[in-house]
Amino acid sequence: MFRREFLAMPVIAGGYAALAAEAAGSFLPQISSGRFMDVKALVFDTFGTVVDWRGSIIREGEEWGKEKNLQIDWGKFADRWRAGYGPSMNKVRKGELPWMKLDALHRMILEDILKEFNITGLTEAEKEHWNNVWHRLYGWPDSVEGLTRLKKNYIIATLSNGNVSLLVEMAKFAGLPWDTVFGSDLFHHFKPDREVYLGAVDLLSCQPGEVMMVAAHPFDLNAARACGLKTGLVPRPLEMGPNYHPPAPPAGAAPNQSDSFDVVAKDFIELAAKLS
Repeated sequence: MFRREFLAMPVIAGGYAALAAEAAGSFLPQISSGRFMDVKALVFDTFGTVVDWRGSIIREGEEWGKEKNLQIDWGKFADRWRAGYGPSMNKVRKGELPWMKLDALHRMILEDILKEFNITGLTEAEKEHWNNVWHRLYGWPDSVEGLTRLKKNYIIATLSNGNVSLLVEMAKFAGLPWDTVFGSDLFHHFKPDREVYLGAVDLLSCQPGEVMMVAAHPFDLNAARACGLKTGLVPRPLEMGPNYHPPAPPAGAAPNQSDSFDVVAKDFIELAAKLS
């Protein structure tokens, strides 16, 4: 008998009622009270917000480089790979490229930077394995614990430009306890297109104000807020490395003010405390 059918049966004895209540309670999150009591789900940017893409690529690159006897600045290699991310997605938006998953875009960029760094002689299998380094990214030190705490009170999911298969394998690798994963291939759009944010809201059967976008990147949060989602900023100052200094905004540009978001936390553990 299915649980749904069991809960729908007329309850005659008090023991059955108690059992049904216990069963239902074990499946439902403990909704928080207070300022964010209307929020039912948190959706997370993943690259940079949940996982340390740069540090992970450097770590694996250094190990791989020893095997191949490659003298490579792996920090620069990671940065160049990531630098192709936005332009390649824009080509899809403009119709210069057909729709394709992020894995395929990463592979296109990889082919270019292998030439740039004069890495030759790789087999197809080696290239594919190296491209899938994006599936093997480590979480920030607070990610698993913080997400586990948040999961007690909310549905938690990715909302990433990564494809679903990438995000599932990453979750397995890094131990990320998602309830579900939303990737760009579900919507055939990349963030910050509104179809991504509103598509996730629809799949969750929520209203926009019942979903909070959590990200380290203000542009992502600004786009989510424009669609009616609540917003949580969790800065990751080491995303681009310890020596990175963000460029100054253009003259006259309005700065991204952290107080413009619904909640700001230093990490996911603090976020869980603020949303409890």
